[in-house]
Amino acid sequence: MGVILAAVLAGVGAGLSLIIAIGAQNAYVLRQGLRGEHVFGVVAICAGSDIVLITAGTLGIDLISGLGSWALPVITGIGIGFLVVYGFLALRRALHPKTLVSDDTQSPGATLWPVLLTACALTWLNPHVYLDTVVLLGSLAVGHQPNQWWFAVGAMVASCLWFPVLGYGARLLRPFFASARAWRILDIIIAVVMWGIAASLVVSSL
Repeated sequence: MGVILAAVLAGVGAGLSLIIAIGAQNAYVLRQGLRGEHVFGVVAICAGSDIVLITAGTLGIDLISGLGSWALPVITGIGIGFLVVYGFLALRRALHPKTLVSDDTQSPGATLWPVLLTACALTWLNPHVYLDTVVLLGSLAVGHQPNQWWFAVGAMVASCLWFPVLGYGARLLRPFFASARAWRILDIIIAVVMWGIAASLVVSSL
């Protein structure tokens, strides 16, 4: 039970570290939350898409693991490399922090389908989404075999927590997101988490 819980918590930590970073998808969810406009649909698309992509990544790892004993160490090495790079990117963002605020709350509301199609486009046409969910989270799941699916569940939980909090809590969270200092602290934490997970994978693979 302890090993399973550790895998789930690792998945939650990795998932949150990847999706919290400022990006077009988060900015759009925040914008819709501030406007109070079709929030449920946007949140459902973003979280549901992550579930599908994380499942695909974990399934892919299961298939690749059948190729031979050489496959898993290679995939683990790739995952470690991605984590180190992501840590440095988060640290770079911390040195030049931005804010994540939309003041576009007074313009006329959009109808449902254009809003949902925009959410789909920002999710499925963004190559970083595939890198994060399919490649990176999939490769990180290797380090938690035979509990890789519990790791995946944790990553899914992270998405299912983050997007509703961002969408429905947008107005309450607005002062936080308006602070460059807060994003600097958050990105430093993300960098530490990324490097910590990378170090744990290195130790587990020795």
